[in-house]
Amino acid sequence: MANLVSLHLSSNFNLRSFSVAANSNGVPFTTAPMKSRGPMILEIPVDKIRRPLMRTRSNDPQKVKELMDSIAEIGLQVPIDVLEVDGIYYGFSGCHRYEAHQRLGLPTILCKVRRGTKETLRHHLR
Repeated sequence: MANLVSLHLSSNFNLRSFSVAANSNGVPFTTAPMKSRGPMILEIPVDKIRRPLMRTRSNDPQKVKELMDSIAEIGLQVPIDVLEVDGIYYGFSGCHRYEAHQRLGLPTILCKVRRGTKETLRHHLR
């Protein structure tokens, strides 16, 4: 098990962190606080996440509506998965949760972020 570090971005991007245990997956974060390795939980601005497969997939409107109701009432319970390559965030899962956040007008979304290489990104785009 690796340490999982959570960082929350406020409107002025001050960072707060805490650690929890989780499985490691992906390339380690070399500049993470506490020299953590593996995925991190970050609250990322929705407009900073690229969705390269969004044009090829459609979301179930009913599922998005149900998630919007749930998120508005109790918040997001499961972070979306995001791949960070060279400082750019790419989302390949959590499409319904992502759209629900967009439609609710929420500025940020909780993400489980793995650091990857350009080769990892190419693999996800296949």
